[in-house]
Amino acid sequence: MICSRFKSIATLALIFLTLFITPLYVECGSKKSSSSAASAHEPTIEEVNAKQLERILSEKEYVAVYWYARSCVTCDTVLEELEKIDDDTDAFGVDFVKINDKRLAKQYGIHKFPALTYYREKQPIIYEGDLMDEEGVLDFLTSLEAMDLPDRIEEVNGKILAKIIEDTDYLAVLFCPDHGNCGHGLLNKPECRKCAKALQELENIDDEADQLGIGFVKIHDETLADEYNLGELPRLVYYRHKTPIIYENELSREEDVLEWLIENKSTGDDEDVIEEVSAKNLGTLIQNIDNLVVVFYGKDDDDSLQVIEELEKIDDDCDKHGIQFVKIDDKGAAKEHGVKELPTIIFFEKQEPTRYEGDLMDEDELLHWLLSHLENDEIEDIDEDELDRMVKEGRTMAVLFYDNNDKKSGKVLAELENIDDECDQLGIAFVKIDDAEEAKEYGIDKMPKLLYFEKGIPTVYEGNLEKEEEVLKWIEMQSSSDEIEDVTDEMLDIIISKMHHVAVLFYDKDSKKSQKVLAELENIDDECDQNDIAFVKIDDDNEAHEWGIDELPTMVLFERGIPHIYEGDLMQEDELLGWLIYQKKHSEIPEVTDEMKDKLIETFPHVAVIFYDKDDKQDIRVLNEMENIDDDLEREGIIIVRIDNADEAKEYGLNHLPAMVYFEDKIPAIYEGDLMNEDEVLEWLIIQKNTATIEEVTDEILDDLIEDHEYVVVYFTGDCEEGEKCDKILDDLENIDDELDEAGIIFVTTEELDIAKKYGIKSLPKLVFFRNKDPLIYSGDLDDEDEVLAWLTDENTLEIPGKIEEVNMKMLEKILSENDHIVVFFYPEGDKKSQKILNELENIDDECEEKDIDFVKTSDDGIATEYDLPTLPALAFYRHKFRTIYTGDLMNEDEILKWVLELIEATPDVIESVDRRTLQVLINDIEHLAVFFYSDKCETCPAILDRLETIDDDTDKHDIQFVKTDDVKLAHDIGVFSFPALIYYETGVPIMFDGNLKSEKKILQWLVDQKNDECFYVGIERGNDNAKKSEKSYVVPYQCCPSTKEKAQARLAVLSDTKLGTSKAIRNDITFTFEHDEEDKPAAKPKGGKKLKAPSKPAQEDRKSKKEDNKKDSAQEKKKRERDVKEKESRDTKDKDFDKKDKKGKDKKDKGKHTNDDDGDGFFQLGNW
Repeated sequence: MICSRFKSIATLALIFLTLFITPLYVECGSKKSSSSAASAHEPTIEEVNAKQLERILSEKEYVAVYWYARSCVTCDTVLEELEKIDDDTDAFGVDFVKINDKRLAKQYGIHKFPALTYYREKQPIIYEGDLMDEEGVLDFLTSLEAMDLPDRIEEVNGKILAKIIEDTDYLAVLFCPDHGNCGHGLLNKPECRKCAKALQELENIDDEADQLGIGFVKIHDETLADEYNLGELPRLVYYRHKTPIIYENELSREEDVLEWLIENKSTGDDEDVIEEVSAKNLGTLIQNIDNLVVVFYGKDDDDSLQVIEELEKIDDDCDKHGIQFVKIDDKGAAKEHGVKELPTIIFFEKQEPTRYEGDLMDEDELLHWLLSHLENDEIEDIDEDELDRMVKEGRTMAVLFYDNNDKKSGKVLAELENIDDECDQLGIAFVKIDDAEEAKEYGIDKMPKLLYFEKGIPTVYEGNLEKEEEVLKWIEMQSSSDEIEDVTDEMLDIIISKMHHVAVLFYDKDSKKSQKVLAELENIDDECDQNDIAFVKIDDDNEAHEWGIDELPTMVLFERGIPHIYEGDLMQEDELLGWLIYQKKHSEIPEVTDEMKDKLIETFPHVAVIFYDKDDKQDIRVLNEMENIDDDLEREGIIIVRIDNADEAKEYGLNHLPAMVYFEDKIPAIYEGDLMNEDEVLEWLIIQKNTATIEEVTDEILDDLIEDHEYVVVYFTGDCEEGEKCDKILDDLENIDDELDEAGIIFVTTEELDIAKKYGIKSLPKLVFFRNKDPLIYSGDLDDEDEVLAWLTDENTLEIPGKIEEVNMKMLEKILSENDHIVVFFYPEGDKKSQKILNELENIDDECEEKDIDFVKTSDDGIATEYDLPTLPALAFYRHKFRTIYTGDLMNEDEILKWVLELIEATPDVIESVDRRTLQVLINDIEHLAVFFYSDKCETCPAILDRLETIDDDTDKHDIQFVKTDDVKLAHDIGVFSFPALIYYETGVPIMFDGNLKSEKKILQWLVDQKNDECFYVGIERGNDNAKKSEKSYVVPYQCCPSTKEKAQARLAVLSDTKLGTSKAIRNDITFTFEHDEEDKPAAKPKGGKKLKAPSKPAQEDRKSKKEDNKKDSAQEKKKRERDVKEKESRDTKDKDFDKKDKKGKDKKDKGKHTNDDDGDGFFQLGNW
């Protein structure tokens, strides 16, 4: 057009214009030819060789490599598709190349062709999708996920950033100056230095942000930053659903940045819902959010969903106050945080957990509770599960063990509340725990006591807890000190049991050599922390001797409780550090002392010990073979150690080395096979662990067993070859080993004859029963193992005339369950005073036997705790499992005999007192049981107890066992927090009495009604004071009615923690329904509880019709069905009235609670059982 226009101009202008037209033609022509060339050009992926690929990967940040082969049929077709996106990848800054090199492909892990690998800063990721889908490939190459590198913030260009913002809901972008202005690695400008510092800090939170669904990238583009008016760089912009907000604070404080990202993530959501998180995300949130509310719930649980619906009403209010709200449906996470019932709410304030015990359906009450926590400076109360979790996480914290009922504890708490904020500022969590059992685990007998934990290592405060300033100074000193922690022997045992890798320096603080070594080892304390190895020191000669350590200083690494002694130079700290890290990463059979061996056998149930001579080459070869099965044994839970001590080997009768002895629950068995065959050794050890076997022992081992154990059965065989009669008898006797083990009787066999000769045994094989070292030879038929078992467990066999038998815990349990009257003397082993008492008690053993009273003694470790005894020694009389403790003079045998005879002859008209163990047995064994809970501090309890004594005989007549207990901790575990309280157990199901405990007649009537009524109530009412105090122990009250008369059988068959229904698992096809009957006593309606619907009528009728299809109708059946339908319609009418009342939220008692059966499966949910 331009050219034609110029041609129409007058001739005078032609010469002048020609000078300009010529170049224009040239320009037009060049443009046209360029355009046509472009249209002719097809995008191609560049071919490279091995060297070129290596250079590209070293120079370029993002490279896509297409691997192909000439023999590949589909490679060319795929390549044609990928060529279509070559220009697009270029635009996004991704270099796309192809290579045909099978040898190089193998080096890069490519074995099939075609294949696509994406390199991000030399880090490869293989594309697993469809290579024929070029759009899918392009999305992959330009996605944030493909660019993601661990612990690195990825760099992007403008085009990729625009795409990522489009594709990603939550994206944090760090804008930095151009590379050209700063230069790679040159920090010559303030903004460049700031950007480098910010990057260094922010890369510490990249993984956490990623776990929470927040992308993190950086861009060096000042032009783009100017377009956004970001001002001075670096700057952080957060895109939430494409909407940007700018971070205005210091970028070098990465924890503040992460908290800001998380807080603003929820405010960017369009929907007003509580965010769902995973278990991994939850841990990140707890560590980084100061105020976090976590709802543990179940997606399939109606109660949970209703609670979530209510809580979403206060989600925005919580956001305004800086409280983050999340929910999680993960059983593993719930268990880790000590959550046993769903739904449950835990508030984490600066990582310190507090469980909400109020009404979960009252969202206003919860909001008030949360806000009061924000304003409250109270030290947080935690339970044992939360403490264990915090210790496991290595939290830095101060823990006060206290007793809520102790005045001194209250006084100390009041003082220490004053330093809670100061501890927060130091980054130290301050918590408290009221748990005597947990305190004992840390060697704490007297409370209050303060422990400081750092990286799982506890340190005890020995000063005055009422001087809070001194306590604060001590805590500050602990947190700032870089010294290796000094621990006590109790603390060392706890650390070894709770931590996987613990390095312990046994030293003498008064020794110059120890001080020099300590000075060197302080240099590697931090490196040990970085490698998850706890490092402690202990100045305790007795503890050192217990582990067989005679020379100080000595370093021992405990790996999951197993000791490894360091043999090198302790002054060479680098060598020691290398050894510690090597031992942690590599599995070796540890060398132990004889004392260490004994401790391991005491501590662990399955231990294999190799006795060897380190100077013998054959022994070393055996050890090398054993190293091959070390990992297999660890998986099986069998510990294997080695010991170079010939004298110790001889104590087990081992005269030829190497030899292996396997200990199961301290009982040794000798391996008789070839130790060079590690597969056979492994098989034998696994069989020993998993099956009942009679252990083969030497005379030396047998001697120790008879000396140390109360009941030992020995099968003496002499030389016995496989297939002989003695061997067949042994095989048959293996069948009764389990039963004897349950009764606390050890069963072993031996071919050696020295001990047999000692007891005059001449004919073999022979079975001998040693009862408290006293032998009794079996004269019956050894071929009949059932007859052998009956003889060994017979009461007459177990008794030793004129002697009080020593029994172990297992045997005592058996005796208490099988006998009506037993006297038990509990005492600590080796106690001189107890021995004197025993000498006196032996004088009345025969008199007790004449009255058919068994008299036994026991000194097992942990017996006082197991049987809930305040002190040892102690004497107790058991009548039908009920215990009475003697409070008089234990040296006066006449008074004791008189006391025992009075108890056995008296007709008890009092309610029996029970301990924790007995009550648990009764709840499991007794079908109808009433338990009165009281405490010493309860003023009204004695008067009420006196009244209840008057109905004890009446309850006996109705076959209801009545007992009492003052075990406050047990009461708390059950859900009883205010005293007195009465709970009726029917086949183990608790039902709390909610009436007047001063009216014994009403109580008796209530108990009889509960036993005889076809419908019975299940649960602890929320309206009750006890239920209010412990949401986790609260069981929604339901009225449960078997539809047949076989009520007792039905009760035995059901009440699991999930559902009740018409399952085959229920005996006699008994169907459970939930009744709502005007004549029965109502169950309390939970405050704010959800409306509980009646069973779905269409669903029931549908099930009924299905049953009727399988049988012929009869007139009688038809009438029955019509009557049932009328009764159900009547109940449904009442249910509607009940639902209306529930909607109004009236705090009244209604007659029964129903559960949903909307799915028509015939099952009814049983609340929060």
